[in-house]
Amino acid sequence: MSVRISRVTAHPVSFAVPPEHQVSLGIGRTVKRDAVIVEVATDAGVTGWGEAHAARAPSAIAELVNTTLAALVTGLDATDTEAVWERVYRMQLASHGAGAAAVIGLSGIDLALWDIKGKLAGQPVCALLGAEPRDVAAYAGGISLGFQAPESLAEEAADFVAQGFGALKLRLGDTPQHDLARVAAVRAALDADVDVLTDANTAYTLDDFAAVADGLVDARVGWLEEPFPPHDFRSYRAARRDDLVLAAGENHYTRFDFERALEDGALGVWQPDLSKTGGLTEALRIARLAAEHGIRVHPHTSLTALNMAATLHFLAAIPNGGYFEADMTAFNPFRDVFGAAALATASPARVRPPAEPGLGLEFDPALLGGFPCLSGPGYV
Repeated sequence: MSVRISRVTAHPVSFAVPPEHQVSLGIGRTVKRDAVIVEVATDAGVTGWGEAHAARAPSAIAELVNTTLAALVTGLDATDTEAVWERVYRMQLASHGAGAAAVIGLSGIDLALWDIKGKLAGQPVCALLGAEPRDVAAYAGGISLGFQAPESLAEEAADFVAQGFGALKLRLGDTPQHDLARVAAVRAALDADVDVLTDANTAYTLDDFAAVADGLVDARVGWLEEPFPPHDFRSYRAARRDDLVLAAGENHYTRFDFERALEDGALGVWQPDLSKTGGLTEALRIARLAAEHGIRVHPHTSLTALNMAATLHFLAAIPNGGYFEADMTAFNPFRDVFGAAALATASPARVRPPAEPGLGLEFDPALLGGFPCLSGPGYV
């Protein structure tokens, strides 16, 4: 007997970032954070929860889910994630759809369906994928290690290493001179075996890249993430060099974007975000494509514990998985309130997916009322 989707509801939520916790990055200073929580109910009384990325327009993403995508999937078999994905693709993405916004909305629905599948089976999602919960190495990421004095940045980096991290990610995209000064200060402050990663948040031009590339190689950075916008294929091809790994993927939507990246041959690391790229169903396809070509997958994590749990299940199940991006943002109630207990580990640098059924979180819908959607940009 199949279990049918009876209702899909997207909840846009926000919180303001207190001034003392605002961090400046290549895309601006963070002043608020948003997410879209997707609730999928079934006729069997089992409810699944997923996260769709807010795309800096949480109410718009929620409206698309509630007014269009929900109608497309209601009544379908909640356990047939492939069929649900294909229906939304055929009816919304392949022709006359809303592009990335529809993929993002589908991502939240898909994660909620995997939560349902695990709950119905009485197993964690990774077990449905043939894997046991296992420890995954994490790097210190999230909205942290931003534009600050090199000495202060080195202190923050050293503190993460003291917590057990063997890898961390610095934010670039200021000026080439300031970026290299920060990277050099952190590299000098840490042991040689600490993996220093970098992320320009799409802020570079080719001239900027040329100005920093040799210095990043000298600092032995593990990768340079998103020096350019994801659709700037020409710049990525021009920037390819054998001694500096380029990474991207958090703003790549579906396997089709990654197929284009594969053709261009510029990316050595793929970083799909399960709340943006099409959910777990599509991320598994992306991981298989990457594995066929010897590419490691280091997923980007989104804002809430729902995405973080799903990402851990994903990493536990794929053979070419790399780091989990640990959200070391100083202030993130969506991490701390929405299921933090299930993600708690002895060390933030070694984490594993929850062992409880589904995504493994006991999500309390009453919490949603405490985070009304806020208007305005998230970065200024």
